[in-house]
Amino acid sequence: MLKVLVVDDSATARSLIKAVLESDSGIKVVGAAPDAYIARDMIVKLKPDVICLDVEMPRMDGITFLKKLMQYMPTPVVMVSSLTRSGAKTTLDALESGAIDFVAKPHSNIYDGIDDIKAEIVEKVKAASKVNVRKFLHKTKINAKPISSLSETTNKIVAIGASTGGTEALKEVLIRMPRNSPGIIIVQHMPPKFTKTFAQRLNQLSQIEVKEAKNGETVGNGKALIAPGDYHMVLRRSGARYFVEIGDGAKVSGHKPSVDVLFNSVAKVAGANAIGVILTGMGSDGAKGMLNMKKVGAINIAQDEKSCVVYGMPKVAVGLGGVSKSITLTKVAEEVINSVKKISH
Repeated sequence: MLKVLVVDDSATARSLIKAVLESDSGIKVVGAAPDAYIARDMIVKLKPDVICLDVEMPRMDGITFLKKLMQYMPTPVVMVSSLTRSGAKTTLDALESGAIDFVAKPHSNIYDGIDDIKAEIVEKVKAASKVNVRKFLHKTKINAKPISSLSETTNKIVAIGASTGGTEALKEVLIRMPRNSPGIIIVQHMPPKFTKTFAQRLNQLSQIEVKEAKNGETVGNGKALIAPGDYHMVLRRSGARYFVEIGDGAKVSGHKPSVDVLFNSVAKVAGANAIGVILTGMGSDGAKGMLNMKKVGAINIAQDEKSCVVYGMPKVAVGLGGVSKSITLTKVAEEVINSVKKISH
């Protein structure tokens, strides 16, 4: 039985999250705390397997509490976040500080749209319970040296897909990319407002330009485009120019944006001129698309099991036969550049 502690200053939210989690026979909510101080005592006494933690709390904010928790008693944490710009910033701070994943409140109050996120909360709590938090409590070295610049510019495309653990994994990859790296297009499973804040954060840390993609935007050297939350992104080509198209539509492989949607378009448009990368994440999104990329000659790289927070998406991609090489996270950027050089000659 999976033991969960719910920490939220709203009694209604605590009650509803408890009911949602316990609708799964494998989960037991062993406690519910209104603030960090009460939560601290409950954690020591109850030793939960996972903590559901509200971002905004009285007396001690969620980030301060999370940092203390990771220092003294590392435990898998799933954040409960508001769909606001400040909520997005705080959530990214939490993921940097050791939280495994987050669930976005669909409205100002979680109970307004609880039916929409029932399955998501249960799935993410279960996934978090399997993560060895101590193993991943490391900070990205912001001073990590980017790879040497390419000797010549290319018309190659790098397509990257990620989910759980991907915000930190993408940071590890992008801060190492050289200033004249090939154009990069990214799907990271995130809701609206989060992707723009995420892109801005990565842009400050990277030599390349990182931004939330806009419809019709050119994919060019030294630039990475991240699909906006709640929209699909596909690659298009007009003559020698690659660009992205942003559109609505149903979820694909359970997600919007979907990695499969991106990868399938890359297979059609860029073919053997592409490098595919699949990073840590739950589920199977991207695996079929990556196989399609492989069939048309793309070189595909997967993050290996040892360095993944959740070895889901890469595992399925490897199992389908769509991966050319599995490699540790800190070597992914270097492998991408080496692959670009291979297909340039």
